[in-house]
Amino acid sequence: MTSRMLDEALSAPQVVARQLAADQSAYAALGEVLRAAPPSALLTVARGSSDHAAHYMAYLIMARLGRLVTSLPMSLVTLYQSRIECQGLVSLAFSQSGQSPDLISPTRYFREHGARTVAFVNAEGSPLAEAAEFRFGLHAGPEQSVAATKSYIAQLLAGARLVAAWQGDDEMAAALQQLPKDLERAAGLDWRAAVSVLQGADKLFVIGRGTSLPIAQEAALKFKETCGIQAEAFSGAEVKHGPMALVEDGYPLLVFAPRGPAQAGLVALAEEMRGRGARVLLAAPAGTPGAELELACTGSEDLDPIAAIQSFYPMVEALAQARGLNPDQPRHLAKVTKTH
Repeated sequence: MTSRMLDEALSAPQVVARQLAADQSAYAALGEVLRAAPPSALLTVARGSSDHAAHYMAYLIMARLGRLVTSLPMSLVTLYQSRIECQGLVSLAFSQSGQSPDLISPTRYFREHGARTVAFVNAEGSPLAEAAEFRFGLHAGPEQSVAATKSYIAQLLAGARLVAAWQGDDEMAAALQQLPKDLERAAGLDWRAAVSVLQGADKLFVIGRGTSLPIAQEAALKFKETCGIQAEAFSGAEVKHGPMALVEDGYPLLVFAPRGPAQAGLVALAEEMRGRGARVLLAAPAGTPGAELELACTGSEDLDPIAAIQSFYPMVEALAQARGLNPDQPRHLAKVTKTH
């Protein structure tokens, strides 16, 4: 039985192609603005899957541009009425619906007090889009599934496009243009081994590091939403500071180890956890020792995490169905969540 979630996840390559064809001059213009007047501070404003996408962009900015990025606790503005200094600030908001008051209020506050405000939002006429100075549509089309898939991938893409434009990086820009084909290949990779391993699981660690940590966070959320599994995401370094005390014989771990500086450590961690009795599912490029789940490679190591989540989504949808759950009807959840 198919689902809206699966249909939308598999449409992501077309969404990416559509977004790449749009707003090219707008991204270039924002890149010029950021180069001409570099920000003294950057904040991301987001929740849920959108926050995971914001973390990915933030990591790229910090790693490639050397600028620190903070994830805003929105209650500082909405509840505590903090007078945040806005001189030289750039705020970057991410949302599918653009409806949540705790994203809109900080964006309005920052803009009114002199910050440069950016919104990446699927609903381009939404209050969040209206609140921001710079607005970028995700071009994902209507998303009917409660669990975000194509819009999350579109947000990852938007963040990478911003970084490429800010850097003026032609190699990254070229890699972005081939991403739709990379995602088509990623969507077709066989991850059925994970379904049989996790069908009876009630808890799970999802591990990543660097640019793959936001993907691990998103995967853990989807395990909770669609499969009812108590999944927790950790950095490959952080998991050894206490959480690994929970690991016992058969404890399931999904480790995302795409190419890049963090890969060797993640592969070594997977082997160590196997030695402790854990049931490790290692997701890595073909030929990586110990890998059971193949990760597609893209034109840039920094874009490989986007291909990784593209491969993950069909698997977690199949896992939900194997557990007797409807991935389109997560318990207690609605498509639009409005928090204050």
